[in-house]
Amino acid sequence: MIGERLERLVEEMVDKGVQFDDAVHEFEKRFIARVLGQCSGSLTKTADALGMHRNTLTRKMGEYKIKRRAG
Repeated sequence: MIGERLERLVEEMVDKGVQFDDAVHEFEKRFIARVLGQCSGSLTKTADALGMHRNTLTRKMGEYKIKRRAG
């Protein structure tokens, strides 16, 4: 089910001429922001849920200008 939805999204993005790096960055930004919200702004919990080091998360948040919001 998720594979089919993802396939349609990829097809749509390719058809619209979205470049790979732009697609990856947009996905990563939204994914991180969603998990951060689910973890009530906790960087440690978010990093654990994403399977990345807390320093990597902090760097990516800065890169994507993701704000930390306490829940």
